[in-house]
Amino acid sequence: MMKALKVLLIAVVCIAALGASAYYVFGAKFGEAAKPVTAKSHGEKGHGQDEEGHGHDEEGVKLTDAQVAAAGIELLRARPRELREALRLNGIIQPNQEALVKVTPRFPGVVRSMRKRLGDKVKKDEVLATVESNQSLTTYELKAPIDGTIIDRDGTLGEFASEARPLFTIADLSTMWIDFAVYRRDFARVRVGDPVAIDVEDGGSTIESRIDYVSPLGTSDTQSSVARAVVPNDGRLRPGMFVDGRVVLSATPVDVAIKSSAIQTLEGKTVVFVREGETFTAREVELGGRDADWIEVKFGLMAGDTYAAKNSFVIKAEIGKGSASHEH
Repeated sequence: MMKALKVLLIAVVCIAALGASAYYVFGAKFGEAAKPVTAKSHGEKGHGQDEEGHGHDEEGVKLTDAQVAAAGIELLRARPRELREALRLNGIIQPNQEALVKVTPRFPGVVRSMRKRLGDKVKKDEVLATVESNQSLTTYELKAPIDGTIIDRDGTLGEFASEARPLFTIADLSTMWIDFAVYRRDFARVRVGDPVAIDVEDGGSTIESRIDYVSPLGTSDTQSSVARAVVPNDGRLRPGMFVDGRVVLSATPVDVAIKSSAIQTLEGKTVVFVREGETFTAREVELGGRDADWIEVKFGLMAGDTYAAKNSFVIKAEIGKGSASHEH
């Protein structure tokens, strides 16, 4: 009996020894296989890439050039710039009065023909109309004194015309006046020679010009005075249309400036999304002075860094998606 118990005890000890050996040999492998899937090994694509192909990592988001274009993200380079203190003024486009002629009959008489219409372009000495003189009963021609465009026509066939009333007004529209309304609180701030940026509000680029004239007089109905810029016209400027002007009062140079629209807030920090290769990363920045469009960066960016200047919120949203995915 005692012999049988000894044999059983030895068997139990051997089995326990074998079990311990198996644990040490295979335990690490089995334990690793039992760990939860991490953010980087979750699925075939993992958190490094979502279904749309947007690459995420711990530091930023990867977007191809095609994705950047599709999202409407504007890329610019940080660079030195002048920050401008500007005064915003409302303006109206006028024909250049120094290149405008009113055409009147030399002698009173009856209009026998009207050869040009409103809006027609004419050359100097081109016939505009014919008039039969009341004095001599002969017909003479009314000719254009300059090259230009007919902006007014005041006469009809068979009508009596006198030398006191112009039949045509011709303007050379190659240059235009833009008259800005300046209110009394700003009279002393606007001077001849000040740069002015003019937004025609047609979707095109702003027109850079200068103030050529500041009226010494005011108008009683608007309680304002006129500051005028003479601007070359490439066809965008039409008399009677309103424009927006920004008169530059001062300019301060800074070493690094970016578009104000590039600034975002991420995790309580002021950041700009900088692109290196195809990856956008959030760069914390310290800001300085600003104007209507640009802002100084004192720390965080260097001149030449490429950043998201427009629609940067798209990148912020993508980074937010990546952060949310890592929390699962």
